[in-house]
Amino acid sequence: MTNDGKHGRVRASYDAVAEEYRERIGGELAYKVVDRALLGVVVEEAGGGVVADLGCGPGHVAGWLAERGATAVGVDLSPAMVAVARRDHPGVEFRVGDLLGLPAADGEFAAAVALYSVIHLEPEELRPAFAEIRRVLRPSGVLLVAFHLGTEVRRLDEWWGHPVDVDFHFLEVGAVAGLLAEAGFTVTARLERGPYPEEAETRRGYLIARRD
Repeated sequence: MTNDGKHGRVRASYDAVAEEYRERIGGELAYKVVDRALLGVVVEEAGGGVVADLGCGPGHVAGWLAERGATAVGVDLSPAMVAVARRDHPGVEFRVGDLLGLPAADGEFAAAVALYSVIHLEPEELRPAFAEIRRVLRPSGVLLVAFHLGTEVRRLDEWWGHPVDVDFHFLEVGAVAGLLAEAGFTVTARLERGPYPEEAETRRGYLIARRD
């Protein structure tokens, strides 16, 4: 399943900004102390197994995971983003794919991260997406999800000078935790934080969940 009709405008928007996104966002982990700590937890939980970066963008998180000894596989909806990721991180595998139909086998991954990728799904797509992530995780595999906190939907029709058409759905921690539970996960940790000076001024939510 590719969901070309539903997700085509998201794909086209990220294709349009891929190079500039890499320039502006590709170094973000240098100042994101909390994110680095949580990603470190994922690497340990994976125990040497493969870690999926779902919605990997230009591949900087997958590259960071690989530098810390993980075998990482990045997946992104945008072919342009995947091309940038392959160019900049040639030692990491990247695949084009949709969160509702991941290009991966059942139980292929020991752990997965989805950092600000589920925010582009419609509310009714979240539970199926989490069920699909559960499918590609091995039993007891760990998922780290990050998102903007709130209930609003922000639509961009221009991004860094590029015409786009993309929605950003802000989410509530309790609602996401409930959907994860319905999809077959047990939430083991919750965290909220304010923005770093270099970020957009939104509060951020993180959940770590284990596949039942």
